[in-house]
Amino acid sequence: MGAYEFSTILHQTNMKSNYSVIIPAHNEEHSVAGVLEAISKLKRLEGADIIVVDDCSTDATASVVKRYSVQLLQNVQNFGYGYSLKRGIAAAKNDSIVILDADGSYPVSAIDMLIAEYEKGFDMVVGARHGKYYRGSWVKRVGRFFFKLLSEFATGRRIPDINSGCRVFRKHIAVRFFHTLSTGFSFTTTITLAFMLNAYSVQYIPIEYHKRVGTSKVRYVRDILRSTQIILEAIVFYNPTKIFLLFALGIVASGALGIVISLFASIPGLIVFLALALAILMLGTGFIVVFLKFSHDRA
Repeated sequence: MGAYEFSTILHQTNMKSNYSVIIPAHNEEHSVAGVLEAISKLKRLEGADIIVVDDCSTDATASVVKRYSVQLLQNVQNFGYGYSLKRGIAAAKNDSIVILDADGSYPVSAIDMLIAEYEKGFDMVVGARHGKYYRGSWVKRVGRFFFKLLSEFATGRRIPDINSGCRVFRKHIAVRFFHTLSTGFSFTTTITLAFMLNAYSVQYIPIEYHKRVGTSKVRYVRDILRSTQIILEAIVFYNPTKIFLLFALGIVASGALGIVISLFASIPGLIVFLALALAILMLGTGFIVVFLKFSHDRA
């Protein structure tokens, strides 16, 4: 798990109705103060345990945070968004966890709505983003649509926003899945799938997404590929039947494609079928290895 051992979080957890707020930050010197100021004005978070996890920032993020009466954790290396959240959750004193980005893109005032819904008994409440700053480029929209289809296929549930970074959830449930949760930007995706695929209640509340302060750390092509891999791995671990159904359908589709190609091209359909089927089988074998690894780590 890196420089910090997250298995120790399974000790005592404070089950009071208080909240712990976890804010991962990397080079957010121009925005983190505004987020902390806004949190201090929320009545529902009065006396909350507030933890900022500085992921080895190279700017003055840590210096800004030190001006406030909050707990500051500093990673010795840039371990990633998910790693920082795991570390903050591990250090949290309370069972009810609020996570929020430090870049000012989420309306802090929306936390009141999320908490009000959470206190109805849900295990997780997520702020589903909308607005012009959320829609973004066509690359973002295509990526989100693909993840939405894949995730909804796996869970059998409607998912308005698979990777929102503004949510409230129960620590004692989240820590059960730490071994499968991503240490990168896909943390929120994997925790959503973990809760849903294990029959925990997840509710969505629409929130307005704002323009972030500073530049985004997301690298879209790399992160889309990585997120796809992580989603498939999560499905393999929690709902393997559906992922292997996909592989079976892929093999059938490759056979059909081979027949079509053989009718209109000089390439033998059998060659196309065998090539595609082999690729799908190799991918399936890789996911079996992932499943066995997760099972071994969990034991």
